[in-house]
Amino acid sequence: MNTNRRQFSRIAFHAHAELTTGHGQFDVVVLDLSLKGGLIRMPLGHKILKGENCALRVSLGDLDASIRMQGTVAHVEGLYLGLACRNLDLDSATHLRRLVELNLGDPSLLERELSALVAEE
Repeated sequence: MNTNRRQFSRIAFHAHAELTTGHGQFDVVVLDLSLKGGLIRMPLGHKILKGENCALRVSLGDLDASIRMQGTVAHVEGLYLGLACRNLDLDSATHLRRLVELNLGDPSLLERELSALVAEE
């Protein structure tokens, strides 16, 4: 039986981004984001391992607005990497919160997710 343990809603968000690891910097595609991480697609020919530390920078197109996330590779499935967020700066957290809020459409869902996020820390 497959149970979904996910506490945080994933927001479909197709955007180009930069992923930095110990192996270098890569142009990647973000497929979704949540308050706790994201799913990205790597370019062909690059291998990233589960457990590696990384930094993701997603440009939002408004002036210099971006989401900068420090994280760890939580899982790898072919070209797809699941990133677990370890740290967000205040501006990035504000942008991500707004993105989630706009996509959830229900303020009570956002408040529930923010409460769960705070409870984890």
